[in-house]
Amino acid sequence: MKLHTTDVLIIGGGLAGLRTAIATRRRGLETAILSLVPAKRSHSAAAQGGMQASLGNAMKGQGDNEDVHFEDTVRGSDWGCDQRVARMFAHMAPKAARELAAWGVPWSRVRRGVHEAVMGGQPVLLTERDAAHGLIHARDFGGTKKWRTCYTSDGAGHAMLYTVSDRAVAEAIPVLERQEAIALIHDGFRCHGAVVRDLVTGELSAHLARATVIATGGYGRLYGVSTNALINQGMGAALALETGVARLGNMEAVQFHPTAIVPAGILVTEGCRGDGGVLRDADGHRFMPDYEPEKKDLASRDVVSRRMAEHMNRGKGAASPYGDHLWLDITMLGRAHIEKNLREVRDICHYFLGLDPTRDWIPVRPTQHYSMGGVHTDFRGESTTLSGLFACGEAACWDLHGFNRLGGNSLAETMVAGMLVGEYVADYCQSDLGELDLSPSLAREFVAREQAALAALAAGRGAEDATLIRRRMEEIMTRQVGLFRNGPDLEAAVTELQTLLERAQRLGMRHHGLDANPELVAAYRLPRMLKVALAITLGALVRTESRGAHFRDDHPARNDRDWLNRTLAWWPEGGCAPSLEHDPLDVMQMELPPAFRGYGVKNLIEHPEAAARQAQVDEMHAAKLDRHAAQSYLMSFKHFLPERYRGRNERLDEPLPGVAPASLPALSDDRQGAGKDAGATS
Repeated sequence: MKLHTTDVLIIGGGLAGLRTAIATRRRGLETAILSLVPAKRSHSAAAQGGMQASLGNAMKGQGDNEDVHFEDTVRGSDWGCDQRVARMFAHMAPKAARELAAWGVPWSRVRRGVHEAVMGGQPVLLTERDAAHGLIHARDFGGTKKWRTCYTSDGAGHAMLYTVSDRAVAEAIPVLERQEAIALIHDGFRCHGAVVRDLVTGELSAHLARATVIATGGYGRLYGVSTNALINQGMGAALALETGVARLGNMEAVQFHPTAIVPAGILVTEGCRGDGGVLRDADGHRFMPDYEPEKKDLASRDVVSRRMAEHMNRGKGAASPYGDHLWLDITMLGRAHIEKNLREVRDICHYFLGLDPTRDWIPVRPTQHYSMGGVHTDFRGESTTLSGLFACGEAACWDLHGFNRLGGNSLAETMVAGMLVGEYVADYCQSDLGELDLSPSLAREFVAREQAALAALAAGRGAEDATLIRRRMEEIMTRQVGLFRNGPDLEAAVTELQTLLERAQRLGMRHHGLDANPELVAAYRLPRMLKVALAITLGALVRTESRGAHFRDDHPARNDRDWLNRTLAWWPEGGCAPSLEHDPLDVMQMELPPAFRGYGVKNLIEHPEAAARQAQVDEMHAAKLDRHAAQSYLMSFKHFLPERYRGRNERLDEPLPGVAPASLPALSDDRQGAGKDAGATS
């Protein structure tokens, strides 16, 4: 048995994993990253629109700050998020954007003077301030009060991933490519690392570490059509679930993006609508203002997706050989704008649809896109039930997004969570808790168990086909656990998924090798995908309310009285379904008490403590304190942050104490590319 040791083992080479690794490496810890693919091929590269950070540089972003970003995030989550985490995130996002500028991300920049833009399909003139010239620009995104999404045309994820990956290379952080963690090594109380399979040779090895971080992304490929990369099969969640100790959180919270192209399911960014594009039906009618007259096409993603589906159900969809769809119209933006700021969209439309979005409408419909659920952690990113196991990014239920994620908050989360969780991991490793407890016998036991399981699987002579079982799972998840849900469909889905899991124990293999065998990979991943699918489906069945992306036809009200809580799932040893419990959210500790979200007709069963907490909040605001003082009184959070990140963020309209306004045009963060550590208050 090959045995490797390191201080920090990070499973996943996307943005969240890379940024976590940089943080721990800078604290002097030996760090290694496992990745299914080369880091620059991670799914983070597919993110197009941008990352949210309340810089307030652009004219339509003036007045933005952490308070506004925080409120947008909480409302967007349909009050399902951890508000302390949301506060930490909103505080850190400007620091993350400015750090990326310092590292070389070519953010699109503000240009002074009068510029033509499109808002809601109509041309408008916007005048940018001289003082903002050269600072980081922002575009509009759904569910936000301000233009806050920093962007690099429509290739933000690509630019960020290449920059952060190069930074990791500069820090001499090894990325072990084509290596898959297939089990976590643990003693029931603490995680000690992982059993790892080399996808080229098939060899198993043990990687022991002080701390193990899951950063494997989402689980979109449980669905038949998804914007996710093919590698996003939920294996990080499955690793935690199969320990029988670690919990998964809010797995039923699955987001559908409104604008994936038909039939391929490839995403076209929300930036299309943020830049002024509109949705149209088969008659060419712009229908979103009929449903959401205030936010129109830029309501939250869950809302827009449901409205699109409802409109198609009313017979307003455009027919195609691949089913009904709607149209995304960005032609009014003009060729120059599209070729500069929506280049990927143009290329996707050209190569996958054979159309030109400067003159043709784009066929779109809602498609599975993002996983709000994941490995349940506290605000430090550590599992609450298995010491030494951390998670960050889309693989984690941190819980920033609650039951719906705002566009642009995920790219920001990868960086913010990486910055913070990396520091907390380093704190853990450098404390008494993080003493490296080398246990070759435990590692040998886990490797032997996995080796025996793989050998038995490869030798399988059963009659079941992994491909057919997976295809049926995808159909069930798409049709019965999708955008609209109901009790009978969910009950039937749970029953059939359990049957599929039982059938997955009787697979027949045509190729029996243990080396580079794609059939073997599909076979050992299948039961894990089914377990994750069961966690999603059972959580959705039990949650008899509608909240964010979880919508029940038979329970359309958001029920704060009974369901203002977080679903926790784990897999008992020998079980055929996950066990569930629910962790209540404390209303009396919330800075923003539960209220009507503002979409559609108010359909809300209120929490009995919401009014009392709102009265306390109103009393504090009536005192007209400085916004920082009022916020700290209502929900203190800065003492949870690493000291180096506690400083305030500087803006043109909000200079730091003791900084003269005349010095503001020289803001080092944006115009100069920071040139200093992101922990600085700029």
